[in-house]
Amino acid sequence: MKVKDCMCNDVCYVTPDTKVKEVAKLMAQNHIGSVAVADNKDCLCGIVTDRDIILRTVACDKDIKETEVSEIMSTNVCSCKENDEMTDAQSKMAINHIRRLPVCDEDNKIIGILTFGDIAQNSCEIGKDEVSDTAEKICDCNTNKNAE
Repeated sequence: MKVKDCMCNDVCYVTPDTKVKEVAKLMAQNHIGSVAVADNKDCLCGIVTDRDIILRTVACDKDIKETEVSEIMSTNVCSCKENDEMTDAQSKMAINHIRRLPVCDEDNKIIGILTFGDIAQNSCEIGKDEVSDTAEKICDCNTNKNAE
């Protein structure tokens, strides 16, 4: 199965100069926990999560109306391509302990996002054991810890 068969094509993204308050509103309106950040050529340059807003803005007493997303976003973002195999995307998410993976074209332009929710919704095609294994690795769970 390819990433394009599982990903969400309707992806929200903002520019680095977008204010944090606007990003939070966008997340609330779209019921999402992250927003990709793109430069003026629509190329991926970062990602910001609801957790970033709390820990890097609110907890640091920054003004959400004045702080730009470039100040709190994560850079060096893991991404994938739409024609990548789902197993490769799942491995990337597991290794990096991330639940969201932006999907970019060959020019690094954002064209979608793959979330763990997308993977779970496709568990019949992907395989329930594979989905469970991916979840365990993303969360860094070790079910054998209590077995000793």
